[in-house]
Amino acid sequence: MKILITGGAGFIGSALIRYIINHAQDSVINVDKLTYASNLQSLDSVKHNSRYFFEQVDICDKSKLIHIFDQYKPDVVIHLAAESHVDNSISNADQFIQTNIIGTYHLLEVSREYWSKLDNYRKPLFRFHHVSTDEVYGDLGYSDPPFTESSPYVPSSPYSATKASSDHLVRAWFRTYGLPVIITHSSNNYGPFQHKEKLIPKMILNALEGKSLPIYGNGMQIRDWLFVDDHVSALYEVVTKGKVGEAYNIGSNNEKYNIEIVKLICEYLEELVPTKKRAVKKYEDLITYIADRLGHDIRYSVDASKIFNELSWRPKESFESGLQKTVDWYVKNWQNKNRP
Repeated sequence: MKILITGGAGFIGSALIRYIINHAQDSVINVDKLTYASNLQSLDSVKHNSRYFFEQVDICDKSKLIHIFDQYKPDVVIHLAAESHVDNSISNADQFIQTNIIGTYHLLEVSREYWSKLDNYRKPLFRFHHVSTDEVYGDLGYSDPPFTESSPYVPSSPYSATKASSDHLVRAWFRTYGLPVIITHSSNNYGPFQHKEKLIPKMILNALEGKSLPIYGNGMQIRDWLFVDDHVSALYEVVTKGKVGEAYNIGSNNEKYNIEIVKLICEYLEELVPTKKRAVKKYEDLITYIADRLGHDIRYSVDASKIFNELSWRPKESFESGLQKTVDWYVKNWQNKNRP
């Protein structure tokens, strides 16, 4: 297949591209406008592969999208391009509305027009896979059952509201025009190459630099955590085996309190980079509690039994093994950058 991936220089997108190039025979067209959160270095291992192509394009630019579809003639679109940092959406939602809603609309329209002109062989095989988030469902109480694919949408932040909006657009293009779409909702991702604004890399890097480890509120917010390599393997299973018009939750049943994660990171760092070798306090002593985020959701948890049962997908990493790999990776990269 020829797979067009939007946001392929981002954290999840780059992991997906590496997975496809290394585990399949498909070609990949990476469409990314290269924002602050993009990292082309995360694709160094595949950038010279004959099956990899890169186009620096904003998905809000419809004319350039049309050109790319005409040039590469994709069989599949996996839409990952999105503004995703909740704090940034709270301080300024404009770019979130542009990329997550308007950009998705343009991509849907270009895909629909392209799909409508495919021949009778290729048309039934085409897929538009929209990668969403569990945050569209809102939040849960501590004792509530996990979200299912039929849970109502109750987004809390400007970020999750824009993702919910894009989900509704995707479903409308399926219902109205018959565009063959699939939607996935994943829990919180973590792993190598994630941007330092996210919780896990921020805590690792702040600790290594002797900076405070800021925890919102009391740190008792719960998230279900998914190692990024497990997530991208699920995305590939869904786009190749999933049913058109369906949604699939992707999670690994790894619910953790935020404060629990930070303390575990500190514990791993004590083993890898003992504080006696650094001009800092004991890592856990760097934890500070700050005013809670506006509208902060209490808990996210998804029921992933549908993808488990229908597609026989399972995550390979436990939270502990995935976090250990992640901490190891950031420590090695930090040490290389700070080596005299």
